[in-house]
Amino acid sequence: MRARTEDILRNYGVSARNGFLPEQPPVASLPDIYYAPWESILHCLPTLITTLSIRSEIDALPLLDTSRLHTEAEWQRAYSILGFLTHAYIWGGDRPADRLPPQITCPLLEVSEHVGLPPTATYSGLNLWNWELKPDQVDLTKPENLRSLQTATGTRDEEWFYLISVSVEAKGGPLIHAMLQCVEAVERGDDEAIEHHLRHMTVGIQELGTLLNRMHEHCDPQVFYHVLRPLLAGSKGMAAAGLPNGVFYDEGNDHGQWRQYSGGSNAQSSLIQLFDIVLGVDHHATGSSETKKLADSSKTGSFIQEMRNYMPRRHGEFLSYMTERGHVREYVDKQDLGSTIRSTYNAAVDALVAFRNVHIQIVARYIINPSRCPPSERILQRRSLNLATASSRAGEAGGLEKQQLAGTGGTMLIPFLKKTRDETGEAVMLE
Repeated sequence: MRARTEDILRNYGVSARNGFLPEQPPVASLPDIYYAPWESILHCLPTLITTLSIRSEIDALPLLDTSRLHTEAEWQRAYSILGFLTHAYIWGGDRPADRLPPQITCPLLEVSEHVGLPPTATYSGLNLWNWELKPDQVDLTKPENLRSLQTATGTRDEEWFYLISVSVEAKGGPLIHAMLQCVEAVERGDDEAIEHHLRHMTVGIQELGTLLNRMHEHCDPQVFYHVLRPLLAGSKGMAAAGLPNGVFYDEGNDHGQWRQYSGGSNAQSSLIQLFDIVLGVDHHATGSSETKKLADSSKTGSFIQEMRNYMPRRHGEFLSYMTERGHVREYVDKQDLGSTIRSTYNAAVDALVAFRNVHIQIVARYIINPSRCPPSERILQRRSLNLATASSRAGEAGGLEKQQLAGTGGTMLIPFLKKTRDETGEAVMLE
């Protein structure tokens, strides 16, 4: 007897209602007063970064262990806290810090092992586990109903940037259920059900694109590029910004190691990868030598595959499970030309292409365009940070059009995104 859809989702830590977001809102603070030193610094984080005092405050922290974390929500809160403190310590100065002190390293390594994520700020810590509903609100799909538990800059721009992603995940929650049901319909050869779920996916993906397009409402491109983006940068491929070896994670007593990680990136969203899996989109390593470099960015294969290492362990396992089961495109490909199931499938693929076009437009507006303009006086008053400065200087020397700006996840942005979109479009079938 096959397991129920709801039970399968639950086994992989996926909510039938909220998708990859937790079923209940994240805890707003760790309940044990033992962790008050972490919470206290986090509460003042924007001020400590602006006044260049974040490192001295973290250096003065006691070395706390993780033995008093009990619920999964507490472990997730600790991971989010330590991720913010890690990036604040590395990037919150005139020069980047290439050493992370034991006060952060030791508990972060333990927490990261528990939640199955790298010891750095990821999409999970910045978005999935960093939100709460405003009083009397219940709809997670509307970003205006939410607020972030934490930001690094204290700006509405940063908060809105996170909350758009939270709302996209919430809106996509019911689609995960539909995608699993679509795969089950394929396995039993139920064409009517397959078409029903594909139509549901098409409408849902279109709604996600509309939601993503709301980014401009409260997130200013200059603030994002010059103030927030530097703090989201990882430690991988950051030689130009002052981290040729990455960061040394000091565990004390002459122990530790150099580590390099990608920064927080929407490529770490399990939801977006799930669409590709179910629709049978093949992100292959073809094209110019430049695009092949993107696919060879890690030992595990393509950058997209590598980003699964930046997802909660059970979510990544769910994607692997769906890869084994998802044969929607193969099934549709066997249908006769002119079959309505083909046109229904193609409409879902077209919707995903359109969604990726929206993402490309946002990247152009929030990264490419502001990289070509000097920061405004308002931005300069906040202090220009390392990654933005390094990118601007590289642009002055060689031209940003030739340089191809890299994202916080570590890829050359526009070539990567266009390649991903074009590969999505290749899944469309003759009708």
